Amino acid sequence: MNSSQALEKVDQLINSQDLDVQATLDQICGLLQENYAHYDWVGFYFRNGKKEELKLKSFAGSPTDHNIIAFGKGICGQVAVSNQNFVVPDVKAQENYIACSINVKSEIVIPLFAEGENIGQIDIDSHQIDAFTKEDEQLLTEINTMISQFLQKEKALPIFA
Repeated sequence: MNSSQALEKVDQLINSQDLDVQATLDQICGLLQENYAHYDWVGFYFRNGKKEELKLKSFAGSPTDHNIIAFGKGICGQVAVSNQNFVVPDVKAQENYIACSINVKSEIVIPLFAEGENIGQIDIDSHQIDAFTKEDEQLLTEINTMISQFLQKEKALPIFA
C-alpha cells in the first residue's frame, strides 16, 4: 500500500458514519499494521486529562504493559514534552528508551496536535533496525492531521477528561 492509498483508506474510515472514535482509531491502527510490513506495533497515546502523562487509547500488535507513560519518559514521553517528531533508528542507542518488547529495534513517534496543543501521538515500533523513512514520517504526520480534524469535528476532545 502506498501513501496515497493509505491516506484514502484513513479518510474513508474517518468519514464512515458507522464508526465511533474508538472504532475509528482501532481501524486506523489495524490498517497501518496490516499494510506496512515494518509496522509491527501501532498505537495512539493521548494526554491523560490534566496529568503529565500519556494514556494508551488504541493499538494493533502485541499487548503492552505501557498503558500509561509519564511525560519525559521513553520516546513517547519525550515527544510529549518536545512536540517534535522522533525517529529512532536503533532503540538500543537511546538512553531514555522504555522497552515494550525485546523484538523492537526501531521506533517512530509523531505528535498529534489539536487547537495548537499537543494532545497525543502515534507510536510505531518495528522489529527492523532503521525501519522508518522520511516517507513514513510524512505519511504519519498527514494521518495525525486528519485525526485531529476528525476529533475536533466529533467534539471528542479531550480524549481523556
